[in-house]
Amino acid sequence: MKAAVLHQPEDLRIEDTKQPQAGPGELLLEVKACGVCGTDRRVYLGTKSRGIHFPCVIGHEIAGVVVECGTGQQAFQTGDRVAVVPVIPCGSCAYCIRGLDNICLNRTAIGYEFDGGFQEYMKVPTAALQVGNVVKIPEQLSFDEAALIEPFACCVNGNQRSNIPPGGTVVIAGAGPIGLMHLKLAKAVGAANIIVSEPSPQRRDWADQMGADLIIDPQEDDLHQIVMDQTDGLGADSAILAIGVAPLVSQLARLLRKGGTLNLFAGFPEDAEANITCNLIHYGQINITGSASASRQHFRQAIALIASGKIVIDDLITNRFPLNQIHDALDMMARGQGLKGIMLPA
Repeated sequence: MKAAVLHQPEDLRIEDTKQPQAGPGELLLEVKACGVCGTDRRVYLGTKSRGIHFPCVIGHEIAGVVVECGTGQQAFQTGDRVAVVPVIPCGSCAYCIRGLDNICLNRTAIGYEFDGGFQEYMKVPTAALQVGNVVKIPEQLSFDEAALIEPFACCVNGNQRSNIPPGGTVVIAGAGPIGLMHLKLAKAVGAANIIVSEPSPQRRDWADQMGADLIIDPQEDDLHQIVMDQTDGLGADSAILAIGVAPLVSQLARLLRKGGTLNLFAGFPEDAEANITCNLIHYGQINITGSASASRQHFRQAIALIASGKIVIDDLITNRFPLNQIHDALDMMARGQGLKGIMLPA
């Protein structure tokens, strides 16, 4: 079979490899679609290395079909259409016990410790199946849509931690795939005024097509003044930072009304720091939250939202690539072109 094998940072090769077999308690999937994520590029470049071993196969936004069930595996059968929750919690640490399995102390992940979806066939380890990390997908979902469940589930987590009130004003910084998922979710929970800040003209157009109420170019417009004008000087109820630019933390915090919430959704460079006036938090009683990855519950909520038709997600897919064009897919991420790319290994 064909696989994109990462031998070391910036050394990614399409190779003929031996097709894996499902051992006891495992599944073998034929990968039908795997989303290409900005994190994949960071792993490729070596700027994200936790859990990565060499050689390895990355890719963690996975949908496929069960083609082999290992002995003892009774929850699935061949032909089942499934998506995979990549983060595998231990189930017993202090955070898992509190229901925060997405920030498990002992987490492992498919596409990191275990080989991921940039290959024609992928083995799902017993550890993932034991905790319920493989989920059957409804027939009305395409495999392309199912591959987007993972990033969308992460946004469901971020949306819930953003405390968006019905009828509220939301500011979203960044209109890439993640920012636009947040736009869709903010509309779904009843935000009345969604303001998107994005320097790219093409992405501003996409934000407009997907229902943003006001789209601004932060290089030309005064975001703070616009938000205050839109809210009678009170500020936004919620702000979501969907791009990992640390100086924006303070800027967005100043856009909030008293009691508002800023969610730091995007990942940042390892040593990123932000300066923020302490009294802004103290006297304004503002909340600053983070959100990391997604739990299995977020994953199931994401499937329900997409399958119900309340959230349309396939309009985020702008590029599809065969496996032998993996470098083109990663380059697309680097250039910020398009929105979501899907790898089609089969």
